[in-house]
Amino acid sequence: MALDSDAPITFYRLQACPFCERVTRTLDACGLEYRSRFVEPMHSDRNVVKRVSGKRSVPAIVDPRTGVTMSESANIVDYLERTYGESAAISGRREDESAATDGPHDAGTGGGD
Repeated sequence: MALDSDAPITFYRLQACPFCERVTRTLDACGLEYRSRFVEPMHSDRNVVKRVSGKRSVPAIVDPRTGVTMSESANIVDYLERTYGESAAISGRREDESAATDGPHDAGTGGGD
């Protein structure tokens, strides 16, 4: 899989999900561009998430900058903070600060397909 340093993170989520909101706050705090994909509320109907992450649970992210796909909010928050957070920028682990802050996230796209 080719890595794409300009592509936004794809964030699979549900409306009004507290675990998804935790990830949203972390994405925003890190200044990351992301694309929200709102998924079906019925667990058994979340085939799009299963195709990407192997699970039907949300939240889930796909980060084309690093090739990482993961679910579970605590794991995602830890990954985002380690990879893109302030401590990552200070330690030099942040790959491309300008790509991460090019513009606002595109939260209105993707619908629940």
